[in-house]
Formats: sequence, C-alpha cells, structure tokens
Amino acid sequence: MTRSAQAPDAASLTAAGHARDTAVYAGLLFLRVAGGALLLYVHGLPKVLHYSQELARIEDPFHLGAALTLLLAILSETVCPLLIALGVLTRLACLPIVFLLLVALLVVHREWSIADGQFGWLLLTLFVTVLIAGPGRFSLSSKS
Repeated sequence: MTRSAQAPDAASLTAAGHARDTAVYAGLLFLRVAGGALLLYVHGLPKVLHYSQELARIEDPFHLGAALTLLLAILSETVCPLLIALGVLTRLACLPIVFLLLVALLVVHREWSIADGQFGWLLLTLFVTVLIAGPGRFSLSSKS
C-alpha cells in the first residue's frame, strides 16, 4: 500500500475533527453576535429611543394593551439579543424572539409577501437555527 493510500491515523482524525468543531463553534458565535446585533440595532433600540412614537403605532394583536405589548417587544428585541450574543440562556432567549417574529410575519403583517418580509424571515431562520443548535463552545455559559 502506498503512503497516500494508507488509512489516516487516529491523531490526524482527531485533529480534523477538532478543526471542524472549532469552525462550527465559530459559525455559531458569528450567528449569535450578528443576529443579536441586527435585531437590537434595527428593532430594539429604535423602540427604546422612540418609545412614545412606537407606543402610538404598535399593533396589539392579542389585546394586551399597547404599553404591555411594546414592553414585551422591547424585552424580546433588546434583552434577548444581548443574552444570545453573550451565549447566556441562549435557547431560552431565542423563544420570545421566535414567537415575536412569527406573530409579526403571520398575524400582524400577513399581507406581506415573502419578499416584503424577507428580513423577518431571515431573522426567524437565524434564531431558529440558534435555538436548535444552542450557543456552541464560544459562549459565556460554555462548560468547556
């Protein structure tokens, strides 16, 4: 058997597996930080900085009252993205965001086409991916 046709040894398999795992964890870190930053910057901070205007125009699909609905949206779009970016309570923090995005896309803006709501659908895809995969090793809650 020639050298190139030999089976890889355990050390090279372990090194390749470690490199692949590191790439996956780096990808999850990027998803968490980029997704959290986008949601916070595009949706969360404007709601906090322009609270009165947002209060006057927020939809209230569950009839909770505009103030409570806005408060829940602010928590979902500010606190949750920060927790996700840090990798703290990541899966739990994804749940309010996923719920909020589903309500926005399927209830509040149901007349939108996929093209009209593409940012929301992409955010939903991103946060469901993080919900399924978890934070990865590069997080504050990592045990390794």
